[in-house]
Amino acid sequence: MKFLIWLLFILGLAVVLSLVFGSNDGYVILVQPPYRIEFSLNLLVLGLIAGFASLHGTIRLIQYTLHLPESVRKFKQSQRQKEAHAAMLEGLHALVEGRYGKAETAAARALELGEDAGLSALVAARAAHRMKHLAKRDFYLAEAERLAPEASIARLLTQTELLLDGRQYAQALQPLQQLEKIESNYAPALKLLLKVHQRLGNWEHVLQVLTKLEKLNAIEPVHYRQVLYHAHQQLLQRNAGNLEELRAYWKRIPESDRLQTQMARLGASRFLDAGDGATAARIIEMSLTKQWDDGLAALYGDCVGDDTLKQLQQAEFWLKTHHEDAGLLLTLGNLCIRQELWGKARSYLEASLSVAPSSAAHLALARLLERQQQQQEAYQHYRQSLEYALREPD
Repeated sequence: MKFLIWLLFILGLAVVLSLVFGSNDGYVILVQPPYRIEFSLNLLVLGLIAGFASLHGTIRLIQYTLHLPESVRKFKQSQRQKEAHAAMLEGLHALVEGRYGKAETAAARALELGEDAGLSALVAARAAHRMKHLAKRDFYLAEAERLAPEASIARLLTQTELLLDGRQYAQALQPLQQLEKIESNYAPALKLLLKVHQRLGNWEHVLQVLTKLEKLNAIEPVHYRQVLYHAHQQLLQRNAGNLEELRAYWKRIPESDRLQTQMARLGASRFLDAGDGATAARIIEMSLTKQWDDGLAALYGDCVGDDTLKQLQQAEFWLKTHHEDAGLLLTLGNLCIRQELWGKARSYLEASLSVAPSSAAHLALARLLERQQQQQEAYQHYRQSLEYALREPD
């Protein structure tokens, strides 16, 4: 379309010029005694136009000649940038595809050509790390620090990830400490710090980092609960050898966490192992008041406290609303055995077995029957207890 417009314009211009010059009879006389030159006006106009065009072309040629070195330099620079960019893209694609040798070569080429020194060096470092070339990895990280100091956050995060992947947990703390100075409470750095402290077994620090991540809303609730539970589990286990220290640590756990079913089961088990059944019983009572759990209800019967009759009354109160809970019925049977209420104990244990047969219920009933000199029935329940024990998960 543009070509057609230009063609029409040129044809029109030619027609106009032919009409103008064709009807022009003027002439020009130049007198320089003793010479006299006479020629047409049309020739003068054409001469002026040709002269202007020649002068303009000469000036442009001179300018082009003077700027030729700079133009060549810009052209080479443009080609270098294109080559560097292509090498960077090639390195990124190869890294994603798992072609680490190709990725390192391409990223190193991009780094040499000056394409985003920070990114190129980090891509090369990741590729070298995947190939277990740790010396090269550290060299590229040093290059990233030297050539792109403004990209320190990306470099330090990458360095931490690579050290974590290489199980160099103690060394991974150093870049994270530098990150803390650059940007405090930076969520990606805190997530890496959480992993480092988990690997090192620094469970107190794990709880501190978890608190920060929760305030930033930077951790999934399910993951938060899992890590929190595991950290408390490790710290409770660490203090399990000293009952006073165990009690002191349990009090330091926020009440909202202590009342959670999983945490209550963990705490009660630790106190039972330490021989403090009374504290274990109180933990279970508080947790079941908030939310019911049949596993906790079953564990309540193992808690040998100061007042078994009070425990029995509490369990019978729960039975009003949970009369088909096999774990609670098993607990009632065990509590009645401790109170030497043999008839009620047998009734509760048989009810538990009718709801959901279990190894523990068969074993408790077998011991009760053996105590009552009913050896044949006791033997049958011992055998059934063993069979369920072999089928039930740990």
